[in-house]
Amino acid sequence: MVLPYKVATLLYCFNERDEVLLLERAKEPNRGNWSPCGGKLKTDIGESPYVCACREAAEELCVDLRLGDLHLAGLISEHGYEGQTHWLMFLFEVRRKLTVLPAECDEGRFRFFRREEIDSLKIAQTDRERIWPWFWKFRGGFFAAHCHCHADSRNEWTLEEFFYGRTGD
Repeated sequence: MVLPYKVATLLYCFNERDEVLLLERAKEPNRGNWSPCGGKLKTDIGESPYVCACREAAEELCVDLRLGDLHLAGLISEHGYEGQTHWLMFLFEVRRKLTVLPAECDEGRFRFFRREEIDSLKIAQTDRERIWPWFWKFRGGFFAAHCHCHADSRNEWTLEEFFYGRTGD
């Protein structure tokens, strides 16, 4: 399938109570769904995933991050997501705890959630199926996975690499 390939970062931010910050998306993709904030790499200037994550944190959260504030928690490739795009996503856990809820921005509104609340939220199918479960399972470590998204809404997942961190289940 010949589709555009997009590269993005996602930021998994937490507060002192270990609640995760999610964005109710006002724009596509996944408009109306809750997801970690982030954005597309500026591939035309050769932006790195880490620099992109720091830029997105400044733009969306008004938080200045340094490269050392980021832990690469996961790498997800999606083939034919919603029949429109192939994605390569770098999932970063932000090591610094947020102390305030970020203000609403043009990307949407923010809210902190407890881990057990996420299953009851409107989230993308791929997030529900594997990304969130693997994020929690390998938290503090790393995982890489590929999803082949089919037109009939089936997703075929391959866990390509993983290692457990100190906080993994």
